[in-house]
Amino acid sequence: MQHSLVAEKVSKRMGKKELLLHVNLELTGGNIYGFTGENGSGKTMLFRVLCGLVRPSMGRVWMDGADVHRGSRKARTGVVLENPALWPELTGRENLLYLSRISGVISASKVEETMGRVGLDPDNSLPFRKYSLGMRQRLLIAQAVMEEPDFLFLDEPTNSLDEEGVDLIRQIIAEEAERGAVVLLSSHIKQDISWLCNQVYSMENGTCSLAGGEVRGI
Repeated sequence: MQHSLVAEKVSKRMGKKELLLHVNLELTGGNIYGFTGENGSGKTMLFRVLCGLVRPSMGRVWMDGADVHRGSRKARTGVVLENPALWPELTGRENLLYLSRISGVISASKVEETMGRVGLDPDNSLPFRKYSLGMRQRLLIAQAVMEEPDFLFLDEPTNSLDEEGVDLIRQIIAEEAERGAVVLLSSHIKQDISWLCNQVYSMENGTCSLAGGEVRGI
């Protein structure tokens, strides 16, 4: 089955401000879609609406044919957005184990494997509050990919990473698309977009338009 995400005339208003305006998308699995634009252009809000965290003021979103905001959906999602909330006193492993118990689809060994995949030691006893910014970002990527999501939303995923970390996370993003996930990527780093994305969308004042055409094949 090829996964699909469809947005139809999605708009989001807060007070008198239009944050999103008539966004239409048809995205399919096995591809990485880049979203570019200045701060405040609507990228993060679009991701929040598409993944189901925020209900649109108008329009609808479907994941594999199921309405994201009405009823239940079976598709698994992985999300990295700004201002994440993890438990500061828990270790990285404890945080991921706690999250994994919500859906119950992966084992403790899978959690540990995923931590190693992003370059973190699952046996590290350091609490999350003492993690460096780079370690925090790696853990956020781990929580997003550990359950092998059908849909992956990544807002500035290489933020705060050193060169080695950037290369590793880019490799993981490519692997997730190769696995068949629909990957949405927002980044201010031009190489993230040009090296990874099949198709690029430009956002401005809440509108979304195809910008770069086909960049590369996976």
